[in-house]
Amino acid sequence: MAADLSQIVKAYDVRGVVPDQWDETLAELFGAAFVRVTGADAIVTGHDMRPSSPGLSRAFARGAAAQGADVTEIGLCSTDQLYYASGALGLPGAMFTASHNPAQYNGIKMCRAGAAPVGQDTGLAQIRELAEEWTESGAPEPAASPGTITQRDTLTDYAAHLRSLVDLTSIRPLKVVVDAGNGMGGHTVPTVFEGLPLTLVPMYFELDGTFPNHEANPLDPANLVDLQQRVREESADLGIAFDGDADRCFVVDEHGDPVSPSAITALVAARELERNGGKGVIIHNLITSWSVPEVVREHGGTPVRTRVGHSFIKAEMASSGAIFGGEHSAHYYFKDFWNADTGMLAALHVLAALGGQSGPLSSLVAAYDRYVGSGEINSTVADQKSRLAAIRSTYGAREDVTLDELDGLTVTSTDWWFNVRPSNTEPLLRLNTEARDEATMTKVRDEVLAIIRA
Repeated sequence: MAADLSQIVKAYDVRGVVPDQWDETLAELFGAAFVRVTGADAIVTGHDMRPSSPGLSRAFARGAAAQGADVTEIGLCSTDQLYYASGALGLPGAMFTASHNPAQYNGIKMCRAGAAPVGQDTGLAQIRELAEEWTESGAPEPAASPGTITQRDTLTDYAAHLRSLVDLTSIRPLKVVVDAGNGMGGHTVPTVFEGLPLTLVPMYFELDGTFPNHEANPLDPANLVDLQQRVREESADLGIAFDGDADRCFVVDEHGDPVSPSAITALVAARELERNGGKGVIIHNLITSWSVPEVVREHGGTPVRTRVGHSFIKAEMASSGAIFGGEHSAHYYFKDFWNADTGMLAALHVLAALGGQSGPLSSLVAAYDRYVGSGEINSTVADQKSRLAAIRSTYGAREDVTLDELDGLTVTSTDWWFNVRPSNTEPLLRLNTEARDEATMTKVRDEVLAIIRA
């Protein structure tokens, strides 16, 4: 393994190809470094269904135990199940997953006790430095008294906690198709849904980290096609798709049409505000729909706009005491879930909202989906700064718009807005635009793309 780990230690996690970029030897060093940096005397670990996950997870546990920490292994789990364990047990945690990435990848999502995220500024940089140092100088000095490694099943407790937060006992019977994409949703959904008034139609519930049916990335429309077709064939009330580690959920209505994550954010925000007496802060990132802050205000809440990315959302959740937060990427964060993201809890809210009234999902979400959006459009550019400067120059001279640079460049008019953000890891500019009608959205989108791709 190379001593320079910059290629696999990202902004929020560790991620890379196994064994080319990292292996069990390096996982053991990461385990030791995690204990050194967090100062933990006990931690919890979990892993997804990828072929390399059990070995990497156990190596990490060995490294942590050698530094004196007791390790509780919860084994196969979704990422939000690991966050549950970290919160409920009050322990720092490490989840072995590469989420929606292809089979040859694996990674580690780390958190402090109570599911508080570990990112570049909150410990990940130091973990990387220690691991790099040890790859050159040899293994770290072991503790005088090594820790233990024990196993514990948390799936039933995780399911019970989620169901305690959403009342599904009195909903009308619903037929729901769930596409787990051969990921961890196939492990968690049967236990969470057990005994509820739901007819479950499972798709790709077999745990298989080689993803034989389609990528476990529902953000790509190509990976929703099977679910959409099955919903129509089954005359189901809705469909739900989870990503590989099942921390994100995507929803399609009874026609098989995708429901915007912004509409889901608005729907869940309204429910959480109602549960909290019509008061509370709701976090949304700056590329969610105008619908989200509108709905929040209509229900008595206070919307707070943040940068894109879970570390920013979670930090704002903690500092503001927010009750809920949502992102365009279908990450949903709950105060009652240690400010962590859980797609499963968002899915339960959708089921409760749909089952608590008589209309179809398409009618229910129409109230939360008021504008026309482009979705995220990526363009490869050689010089991100010059293209952003060109956009700023073009729109900065206009008196009918406002500009802000909270995250990239956002330009807002009375009838439309767009945001252009540079990727942190690739030579890309990401465009999102929204307008009051399709024609305006198309016009603005094409104008901005012409500048980006000039």
